[in-house]
Amino acid sequence: MMTNIDNLEELIAMALREDVGDGDHSTLACIPSTAMGKAKMVAKKPGILCGAEVGKKVFELVDPSLKVELLKNDGDALEVGDIVMRVSGPSGSILTAERTALNFMQRLSGIATQTNKMVRMLDGLHTRLLDTRKTTPNMRLLEKYAVKCGGGTNHRIGLYDMVMLKDNHVDFAGGIEQAIDRTHDYLKAKGKDLRIEIEVRNLDELERVMQHGGVDRIMLDNFDVPTLKQAVARIGGRYETEASGGITEETLRSYAESNVDFISVGALTHHIKSLDLSLISD
Repeated sequence: MMTNIDNLEELIAMALREDVGDGDHSTLACIPSTAMGKAKMVAKKPGILCGAEVGKKVFELVDPSLKVELLKNDGDALEVGDIVMRVSGPSGSILTAERTALNFMQRLSGIATQTNKMVRMLDGLHTRLLDTRKTTPNMRLLEKYAVKCGGGTNHRIGLYDMVMLKDNHVDFAGGIEQAIDRTHDYLKAKGKDLRIEIEVRNLDELERVMQHGGVDRIMLDNFDVPTLKQAVARIGGRYETEASGGITEETLRSYAESNVDFISVGALTHHIKSLDLSLISD
């Protein structure tokens, strides 16, 4: 997945320019250019690793002469004290790259860790956990990759790879039936083969979709658990089902017990505590 992110080097280069500017003057001031050193990245909290290859790439872009050895792979479970990677080479280059590498890896590992925690709450159930488009600008592919490392499932990547007719689309189009029909006309005219999902806000809107058809998945937005069970039973496997809206760790399992196909949780990528990793002298 990492090698498939076309703009990965550009993204890292932007992050380095943001941090380094016209020079790492702290390092330049006190570290001789000839100094050589070794460092190791250590887990200070348990979690799921993600972004190891990104961190490696950061060090390599700062200084191609640095030697980076990955001791853990993305998706691996980490315990306190586990060594994730070792870096050796010019000491100044290690220090310059340190924070940017950690920023990427700590955030991505935090997403993978939280995703894994919630996925394990669904053990034994049919439901799969989805991410959303609530991602950090320019970090979407990496953050969605982190969700997969944690055992979650990616929803659409962006606005271009799936049609999702949300409440505002329906309202502006003049109604559920109009929104669906116009979507089919548009896709046919453009020669596009995209899956269609529609959001419903209550059982009345669900019934209109059931009578009209023409979709692949129905998002049941902000339904309480009893109403969600009614809705899933009414759909009866005719369409894929997705529950969304304010679902937390505390309520996740009760929602999943409705037998809904997917639960989407925006907090997987926009409300995350980074995993504590540290780079120390080796």
